[in-house]
Amino acid sequence: MTVTEAIRRFYRLRAPHPTAGSSAVTVRVTEGEDLYVAVGAGRRRMYLTPDEAWALWRCLSEAVASTGTPPDWIRVPITPKAR
Repeated sequence: MTVTEAIRRFYRLRAPHPTAGSSAVTVRVTEGEDLYVAVGAGRRRMYLTPDEAWALWRCLSEAVASTGTPPDWIRVPITPKAR
């Protein structure tokens, strides 16, 4: 295992999708680098600084909370993976 692999973590969750069955959401965290966010098998992806990620988290949490009660599938623990 290289040093880069040891500090890189992936957080993944599959969200139900109306036509495709499910859509993958992945966030990669690498120490000293921007966060990498990929949605839908990487078709929508972007890099965020930690400050941008915190701002996005805050905006998304407020916006999504305004849509109603969270679905049951969202209440699962997410364990970071090395790959």
